Amino acid sequence: MTEQEPFRAHVYVSGNVQGVGYRFSTVQQAKRLGVNGWVKNLQDGRVEAVFEGDKPAVEKMVKWCHSGPASASVEDVSVMQEEMQGIKGFETRY
Repeated sequence: MTEQEPFRAHVYVSGNVQGVGYRFSTVQQAKRLGVNGWVKNLQDGRVEAVFEGDKPAVEKMVKWCHSGPASASVEDVSVMQEEMQGIKGFETRY
């Protein structure tokens, strides 16, 4: 696999990650890195996100999730590699 091949990561972030601007900051960071996908809050207090793009950009996005915005307190990030689905753009889902 070359570094520029498309890559998809499905992440679940736990900790104090809701009500602290985590989703908004995720959208901003993804757009800066040119990563496609989505982010949403889960009822159990976690944040779920999918990132698609070039492997280095997706890896940077996943690394960012471990800290998130300054107001967040991340306890754990679970990451699964999945098959690409060709998502275009980045959005917040509800």
